[in-house]
Amino acid sequence: MAGVPKLSRRTRWAVPVGVLAITGAVTAGSLISVAQASPGLPPRTPAQLLAQVADSSNPQTPPLTGTVVETTSLGLPTTADPTSIASLLTGSHTVNVWYSSPRHFRLAVPGQLSETDVIADGSTVWLWESTANSVTEYSLPAGSKAPATSPASAPLTPQQAAQQVLAAVGKTTAVSVDSNVTVAGQPAYELVLAPKDSRSLVGQVQIAVDGRNGVPLRLQVFARGASTPAFQVGYTAIQFVTPAPADLSFSPPPGAKVTKVNLGSQQPAGPDSQLSNVSMIGSGWLTVLDLPSAGLTTPGSSGAAPGSGGSGDSAAVLNALLHSATPVSGSWGSGRLLRTSLVSVLITNGGRMFAGAVQPSVLYTAAGQAASSTSQAP
Repeated sequence: MAGVPKLSRRTRWAVPVGVLAITGAVTAGSLISVAQASPGLPPRTPAQLLAQVADSSNPQTPPLTGTVVETTSLGLPTTADPTSIASLLTGSHTVNVWYSSPRHFRLAVPGQLSETDVIADGSTVWLWESTANSVTEYSLPAGSKAPATSPASAPLTPQQAAQQVLAAVGKTTAVSVDSNVTVAGQPAYELVLAPKDSRSLVGQVQIAVDGRNGVPLRLQVFARGASTPAFQVGYTAIQFVTPAPADLSFSPPPGAKVTKVNLGSQQPAGPDSQLSNVSMIGSGWLTVLDLPSAGLTTPGSSGAAPGSGGSGDSAAVLNALLHSATPVSGSWGSGRLLRTSLVSVLITNGGRMFAGAVQPSVLYTAAGQAASSTSQAP
């Protein structure tokens, strides 16, 4: 289901999303199904399971309907605003899924008195946001897959999450198979990926792969040395059945503002344009995101930076983080460091932010490289 659009939540690109895609922290009372008695399945090698997961986005993925829950909690300030940064980093998010093929599916993200849907009906993809009663209509060229309406967004399904994590598999990753598990009532293999470099804060990633269809059912991230998952996205319910036609059809509601985009002639515009000034340093498990810290205010100041575009709620959360960060300095300069079991964030006094699921030393090296590149620029 790699062609499934990743719904754009404002905070998913206002925060280092590539980090959050493989990091976070989960409350003990997770809604996602826990392992039951180990079910019996034919033996599979790590290589066989890796191949299955890599192929899980092809058109042979069976039709299905289900409910996905993504749970994250970093122990940060909370808010009732479902679009805020705190909402992204804490609590659970639910996605209802109807999937028939890469060009025929529906994803629905319910919110508090709101809903955001992506519906693909073959030649058109609709993005509907109920709060604003706005619809974006994407016309698909023949033979193309549905667009990622927010390419840098964190994954909304276990399939998307698994595809992102597999990008880190290579010589820097130890791969193994653990005991079989049951997820959403389905017997599944447990594929385990573990970074070899101790500078990664990720201890291991476990991907539960459906034993009958080869579809990733759940992805869990464990901090190094932890025995409980720190982030997870997985099905709480799933049926391998063809969705009803009514679930895959859509007509703009009365009064909706409709924006049309022809993907044959242009790329969809939107909030992801704000990612143009974000870059990555390093690779694999040691990837660091480098982005301007516009909208962050230093301790002692008030409000977000003028023109930052951030909401007051998000600015309040970010400023609370800054106040809890530790002053640090080095050859790269000076700033403040925020650490959790899975994420390190460095905000420099020069107005840049570096974040990754890495030890602080990796951030300091990245900050030094960025400063050197800036000084050498013409």
